[in-house]
Amino acid sequence: MTARTFFRSVPSGAWLTTGVAAVAAVGLSVWAFGFAIPSQAGATETVTRTATAELRTMEKTVSTTGTVSPAVEDSVSFAVSGTVTAVKVAAGDTVKKGQTLATVDTLQVKADLLQAKADLAEAKATLASAEDDSDGTSAATAQVSAAKAAVEVAKASVSDAEDAMDDATLVAPDAGLVTAVDIAVGDKISSGSLGGSSGTSSGGAGGSSAGGQGAASTSSSSSSSSSSSAAFTIVSTDSWSVDVSIGETDIANVTKGDQVELSTDDGTAYYGTVSEVGLLPSTSSGSAEYPVTIAITGKGKGLFDGVSVDISIVYERRSDVLAVPSMAVTTADGTSTVTVVSADGTQKKTTVKTGDTADDYTEITSGLSEGDTVLVASFSPRGASGDSGTQNGRNGQNGTGQFPGGGEMPSGGFPGGGTGGGSFPGGGSGGFPGGQGGNQ
Repeated sequence: MTARTFFRSVPSGAWLTTGVAAVAAVGLSVWAFGFAIPSQAGATETVTRTATAELRTMEKTVSTTGTVSPAVEDSVSFAVSGTVTAVKVAAGDTVKKGQTLATVDTLQVKADLLQAKADLAEAKATLASAEDDSDGTSAATAQVSAAKAAVEVAKASVSDAEDAMDDATLVAPDAGLVTAVDIAVGDKISSGSLGGSSGTSSGGAGGSSAGGQGAASTSSSSSSSSSSSAAFTIVSTDSWSVDVSIGETDIANVTKGDQVELSTDDGTAYYGTVSEVGLLPSTSSGSAEYPVTIAITGKGKGLFDGVSVDISIVYERRSDVLAVPSMAVTTADGTSTVTVVSADGTQKKTTVKTGDTADDYTEITSGLSEGDTVLVASFSPRGASGDSGTQNGRNGQNGTGQFPGGGEMPSGGFPGGGTGGGSFPGGGSGGFPGGQGGNQ
């Protein structure tokens, strides 16, 4: 067959298809080398991140967590004997400091007071007689001294009896919520049976003691004719504290009066102070830890017993400290440097002296001035989505795609493609320009 006969035997549609394929191949080359690869090369331009040397407040803190509890938790009982004549409050009542809780009969304490006063009067009379009869001898002088001592003892007895008279009225040593009442009218109270020596305040502001009129507050259980517990339990509702444990490494930095920043899980911020630092450690956790009590400032609105808080105890705070991000500082062989970026973009490595580091910032004591711009980071961003880390797209691949720029091939195969599985520009489902199916 001659060449002319062969070319005439080939259908004209086949020649069209072959021509389109050739044009598509040329277009692909133009797109890949004219757009994709150059755009990728442009994406590798260096990007710099800078920061300004500025004056900051730098803090050193000890961080821990704890659980909020009422700062006041009093167990209050009578310190005198008698029969309960009145109970003025019930569980659930809110009381003020000094408010009457209950009373006992005063018959016996009145009698004791009258007897003490009578004894005092007799002691004074004896002293006066001894002084009148004294002739200056050793014996007479000794009698006067003894009479004076008897007067002092009698005075103390009167004072105790007067206190007991006051103690017949039990009052709240602190403001708070009455959570328990364990006495009733008619109960007989024995002196000291419900009393104690110290308060159960957890150490916060407004901590309790027995100091209220007629009140004895204790952390231990006591007994009466009607109950084995304290007469009243009072818990604060607007005064809170947190007990935490601090390790032996950090405890040296914590002192009474240190400021404390606290926050709950929802981000609400509170403030407080260290109110007490324990002297003896506990080793129950396997390492030495010291108890520290934190008093929360103010009424602590929104707090309640048992809520968890994050705690930062600030043991050092300095203002107007020149600092830069720690990432901007490079230290090698004991020498620290930063890269200063001038207004025109030029960079110069500068030696600096550093101080403390806190909150990802480093103090600069010399070598920089406020307002200087320093280089924090310099990097070349990768290509488009799917870049697996080869910025230069070597071997014609970058990421999961088969062409520079990464990613899968566009829908339809190439720009302008339809939704089908075509492989060339503008291809429909048949894979050729404008094609609706196989050969046309």
